[in-house]
Amino acid sequence: MTHKERTALVVVDMQQGFFDNSWGATTNHPQCEDNVALLIHAWTEANQPVVIVRHDSLDSTSPLNTDHPGNSLMPETAGVDPALMVTKTVNSAFLGTPDLEAWLRAGQITTIVLCGIQTNMCVETTARMGGNLGFDVVVAIDATRTFDLAGPDGTTVDAATLMRTTATNLHGGGFARVASTSVVVAELRKNVRDTRASQ
Repeated sequence: MTHKERTALVVVDMQQGFFDNSWGATTNHPQCEDNVALLIHAWTEANQPVVIVRHDSLDSTSPLNTDHPGNSLMPETAGVDPALMVTKTVNSAFLGTPDLEAWLRAGQITTIVLCGIQTNMCVETTARMGGNLGFDVVVAIDATRTFDLAGPDGTTVDAATLMRTTATNLHGGGFARVASTSVVVAELRKNVRDTRASQ
């Protein structure tokens, strides 16, 4: 992260429905939840904006459907008073309501840090779109998680490989910078100190 006045933390789809067994095997749990909590704490402490994103699935059988208890937020995000709450029905948080891009631009926020679920789905899609829109995007990769996924030939790719592939796609494709939670928090705190020292 470069020295900027405000950096938004965008917390993607931290919802109870992702504990449902229908998703299959997962990786780095509960590290993801713990790291999301660390990021939220750091952003709140630094008085920086936190955006909470919730997926409202249109599929009536999905654990993330609004009629399902799994649509509710996990404890790490349920108690947060966000600067913005975005609901969406597709992968990208930039295609939700209210308009995330418009809100960021109105607040002159050019850098976003992403975390949440799933790494290779909504987090990656939001990161790609954010990069395409010209935002500086950082993904706290160890504050995300995903699930094993079957490909078109029936071969299952494990969650850890999918996470590495997402990190490679985002980094190698120039969509985002991929970093650890500890690095992101350290950079945030340094930026806050530098901003205060310059005032």
